[in-house]
Amino acid sequence: MKTCLVVDDSRVIRKVARRILEDLGFEIAEAADGMEALAWCRAAMPDAILLDWNMPVMNGVDFLRQLRADPGGDAPKVVFCSVETEPARIRDALDAGACEYIMKPFDGDIIEAKFAEVGLV
Repeated sequence: MKTCLVVDDSRVIRKVARRILEDLGFEIAEAADGMEALAWCRAAMPDAILLDWNMPVMNGVDFLRQLRADPGGDAPKVVFCSVETEPARIRDALDAGACEYIMKPFDGDIIEAKFAEVGLV
C-alpha cells in the first residue's frame, strides 16, 4: 500500500484529505507543520506528500527545499495544496521540487486527477 503524508496546519483539511486519499488506497500519516513533516520523512519516507504552504514553525516551501536536499528526499511525489494563487508563488513551489499544485478549496476529483498526473493512482 502506498503511503501519503498530509501536511497542513488545519486539522479539518487533514481530515478531509485523509478521507479522500484513503478512498484512493493510500495509508495516511499527518503532520501539522513542515518541521513535524520533515521528522516524519526522515523516519519513514512516504510515497506521496500533500503539502500546504502557509504553516507555523516551517512553511511548505522551506520544508520541500530541505526534504529534496535529504538523502532519499527526491523520491516522494509532492503535490502542493494551498490558497496561494499567484503564478509566481506557484512557480516557486514547482521550482522547490513540487510535482503538481492544487488550489484550495479542493475535492476528491481534483486530488485524484492531480495524483494520477504524477503517477500515484
